[in-house]
This record gives sequence, structure tokens and C-alpha cells, in this order.
Amino acid sequence: MIRLFIMLPKIISYWKLHKVPIVLVLASILFYYTFAYHLNRTEFLKLISLSIALFYLCYKLIQFEKWNFKLLLTAGILFRLTFLFTYPMLSQDFYRFIWDGELITQGINPYLFTPESIIKEGKIIIDNGLKLYAGMGELSAINYSNYPPLNQLIFALAALFSGKSMLGSIITMRFIILLADIGILYFGRKLLIKLNLSSHLIFWYFSNPLVIIELTGNLHFEGVMLFFFIWSIYLITMKKWIIAAPVLAFSIAIKLVPLLFLPLFIRHFGLKKAIPFYSLIVITLLALFIPFYSSEFIYNYTKTISLWFNNFEFNSSIYNVVKKIAEFFGNKNWETIKTFGKISPYITFSIVLLFSFLRDNKKITSLITSMLWVLCIYYFIATTVHPWYISFVLLLSIFTKYKFPIIWSSSVILSYWAYTNPNFTEHLGILFIEYISVFIFMIYEIFRLKRQNSLFPKNTIHN
Repeated sequence: MIRLFIMLPKIISYWKLHKVPIVLVLASILFYYTFAYHLNRTEFLKLISLSIALFYLCYKLIQFEKWNFKLLLTAGILFRLTFLFTYPMLSQDFYRFIWDGELITQGINPYLFTPESIIKEGKIIIDNGLKLYAGMGELSAINYSNYPPLNQLIFALAALFSGKSMLGSIITMRFIILLADIGILYFGRKLLIKLNLSSHLIFWYFSNPLVIIELTGNLHFEGVMLFFFIWSIYLITMKKWIIAAPVLAFSIAIKLVPLLFLPLFIRHFGLKKAIPFYSLIVITLLALFIPFYSSEFIYNYTKTISLWFNNFEFNSSIYNVVKKIAEFFGNKNWETIKTFGKISPYITFSIVLLFSFLRDNKKITSLITSMLWVLCIYYFIATTVHPWYISFVLLLSIFTKYKFPIIWSSSVILSYWAYTNPNFTEHLGILFIEYISVFIFMIYEIFRLKRQNSLFPKNTIHN
């Protein structure tokens, strides 16, 4: 009681100084709570209204308190904890996460059996197996797991600490993702300071509603991938590339996306240093994959990965234009995606080589900028761009002069229109609004920064 009286003047003083931001935080918690516990993904207008409100509150909160690290950190954690005891509301991927984790705890390789085959044979008993099978959806049920080994380890840990409860697994995974985001905040802030950039910029990631909803809320592991990725980049700036290499391999072993960036390090390190750097990455990845290796593993895994190029489509931009042109000339959609899926990897590879050898990536800021453009172009030509994918380009943009991914992080939520109907049919007009806002701001930034920099600046001498 005495302590309360002692602290009371400080509490009152803090309230007077920060009453507007505190109200913004409380309002955000209320909206996140509504998002987590009182939203069906078919309720598009409600979803969009909540998203607009949360992005506005995020903007105002950073505007008012961008130098108040403790308040923004506390707010970001509270926003994430709001989702702790609920099932993901916009994604069903978590059912497969739990399924794979249960298999691993029984010593079964998740890359060798499809859920459908296990259910039909009935020889393997999985806790809540029928609920998981029904919840993951047909596409996941008939295919082998496509999640890399370190991600599988997290699924197994969730199964071990779940107490045979689906919610227990969800809570465990949420804590891991939350800790990863705190790690991103820690290393991201240190990297910004190292690059002489404003440290508060990291809160455009940490406080971003897309990141909070899609990663912590919907249980996507981009955050864990990004934790290892940004840690490795920070280590590289500290000249600790020997440690950075296996850490980058950990990032790849969560999600394969950072593989796109490996050729970019040739110009950054020089060939002499790049070879041992790549060698350490390969050795680490082999060590992580070996426990799952079998004669069928490579075939099953590559077959599943190829589905993303040849079978699935969601929230695409350039591909939708190509598809409409192909339809005009009488092509069937399945023919178009098969053809496009064969061509797009070559386009992506060419773009990677272009940025690897035509840009001077020696400076870490140039390297990260190259990564940003490679990943953005990859997503622009991809047939599938789920909202949570944008968290990667969002984080990269914080360390560059380009901020259009912040616009993308707010507009990508429009893609959830597809969930308003049972056939998941997309509305091209709504997708046009999403992408035109991104492209307009992107083109504006390119022209605005043209005098300061170019995509392919001439080589400069570095001290």
C-alpha cells in the first residue's frame, strides 16, 4: 500500500505525458482482441475495417512515441499476447504444423507420408488426428510436408510441450514466434544504429499489424526465419561472417526464401571469402537435413515444392495479367499456370544474377537493397503471394531508402476477399487496388531517389 502511494505521483505524471499514446495502445488491444476472438474470415468488411483502424493506430503510435523504446516494446508484446489463447482466424496451416510435430515425436519422418495415406491405413495413431486431418484441408492432406527441418523441430517442440492439446501446441508456437520478433527488434535496432539510421524504424516491423496478425496471430514462421536472417546480416556487419554463415543456414532451414540471396554475397565478400562462406552454409544445411534423409525424401520434397510454381495461385499481380491475356487467346487456366510455372524460375534466376553482378553489393546497405528488389520482383512474378510473405520485404525496406513495402503491408490484406466465398474466387478489381497502390508509390520512390542513387550504380572505391 505504501509503495502504491509512493508510485502514484509517477503514474499520474506518466499518464499526463503519454495519455494519448496510452489510449492508442488500449484501443489497439481492443481491436486486436476483436480480430482474434470475434472475427470470421468470411467477414471481409469487418476485417478491412479492423485492419484500417489498426494501421492508423500503428502510424499514430510510432509518430507520437518513436523514441519511447519501452512503451513501443511493451505495446508490441501486449498486442501479440492478445492472440495467445485463440486458434488462428485467417489460416489453417497450423493444423499441418501440429500434425508434423506429432509425427516427429513418434519418430516418423513427415517427408515420407501424406496425412491422407496415414488416415487411410490407420496404423499410426495421432492425437486429435481426425480433427487435424479435417482442418488442414485437402491440398495439405494429399501432399507431403514442405516445411524445412528446423521448422519441423519447432513443430516437434510444440507437440512435446502441448500436453496432447491442440491449443497447447498453438500457445507454444506463439511464444516461439513472439520471442523471434523480440530478437528481430533487438538485432534490427542494433543494425540500424550500425548503419547510422534512425533506430525507431524497426518499429515499422515490430508494431506493424500485418506482422502481429499474420505471424503471431496466424502462426506463420516468417518471424523465426527473419530472426536468424537479420542476426546473420548484423554479424556480417560486425565482420563475423564465420558465425553468420550457419546462422543464415538456420534461416533457410525455417523457410527456403533466403536461398534467393546467396549469389548476392559474391560481390559483397569477393570470391575468395564467398567460397568458405557458402561452404559453411551447405555443411550446416546438410547437417540439418540428414536426420530426415531417405531414398524417397528428395523426390517427395522437390515434388511438393514444385506445386507452388505449377499448381497454386493466390494474390498474384503479373501472373493475373498474363492469365487474362492467355484467356483472350483461348488458353485454359491450368495450361497457363503450367507454362508460367516452368518459365518463372528462369526469370527469377536471371533477376538474381542481374543484381548479383551488375550492382555493387560491397556496402551492406547496397546488399540489402539488392535483396529487397530481388524479393519484390520474385513476388511480383509469383503465382502465389500470401499476405505473410510481405513481412520479409517489409523488414528489408527498413534498412533501405525504399518504403513502399509499408504500403504493401497494409494493402495486402485486401487479398482476403477470396475467403468470402466457398470457392475462394478472387476479385481482380480488389487485387488491382492492392497492387496499383504499391506500384504507384514504388515508381514515385524510384524517381524521387533517382538523383541520389540508381538500381545499378557504378562501382565505387570503398575504404
